[in-house]
Amino acid sequence: MVNEIWTMGEILVEIMRPKSGQQLYDTAEFLGPFPSGAPAIFIDTVARLGHRAGIIGAVAEDDFGFCVLERLRRDGVDLRFVEHIPNQTTAVAFVTYFKDGSRKFIFHIDGTPAVMARFPEKSARKGFGFFHVMGCSLMANTAFRNEIFKAIERFHDRGFQISFDPNIRPELLGDLDLIEIVGPVMERCAVLLPGEAELKLLSDDRDLDGAITRLFERPALKYIILKRGKEGATVYTREGAIDTPCFKVQEIDPTGAGDCFDAGFLCGLLEGKSLLDCGKMASAAGALNAAAFGPMEGDISQGSIRRLIGD
Repeated sequence: MVNEIWTMGEILVEIMRPKSGQQLYDTAEFLGPFPSGAPAIFIDTVARLGHRAGIIGAVAEDDFGFCVLERLRRDGVDLRFVEHIPNQTTAVAFVTYFKDGSRKFIFHIDGTPAVMARFPEKSARKGFGFFHVMGCSLMANTAFRNEIFKAIERFHDRGFQISFDPNIRPELLGDLDLIEIVGPVMERCAVLLPGEAELKLLSDDRDLDGAITRLFERPALKYIILKRGKEGATVYTREGAIDTPCFKVQEIDPTGAGDCFDAGFLCGLLEGKSLLDCGKMASAAGALNAAAFGPMEGDISQGSIRRLIGD
């Protein structure tokens, strides 16, 4: 049976400061490991929402790799194309938060199995659904980026739509040219899920309306879903815009909320929901994830989303 949604990208664990305002350079407590990696968080949410989901990636044959894969396996993610690399260590990200909502990361990704996976041709069978790309997956390693570009081309040729969350991480981007990195994705992208700053960077237009207009000059693009955090989201088409609400929860940890939002929106599209209801489903998934500590720890299911939305 062909999976409805695929992704390819880094699989890692996250080690987190338990309280906001603690610098990474301070000698203080960390909590973890937590299963993580934006593509892994995304695809795990897809599986928890009841859709067939698979990930292409790699981990080491160590306890951190076991930590992530056991979570993904438990939740129903197809792991056939996750490689196990011997004599290596699984990737790690350290993260801390500040009271203004900003975050700071130290990544140990390049040179680890997180960027060693190669695209397996047999994964891209003909079907209908989405191949989802995270911008952070394109930034850590040139060879891995080229493998993801290959996957985009193959999945697109076999009938899958390309969805893209720019998910720009300055710590990974460094001196790389953003437009050069995301260009091959944008050529085929049908569903774009940026934040406002990312939207303006991708369009090279500081005006929001101008940015939307400029991006829709790309013929493949169908939807732009602008994520506004606590203010909800706006779904843009060439015909107009639809505002979707934010669902209030007691925020504990925003890590991974955007990745869960992406999963909720794409699952809504697969279920034939209206764009408004897709946006509600996405916002609810993001909110539920933010209500728990850890990037993949939110209580997300079809039932919990219906209860939060009030259906």
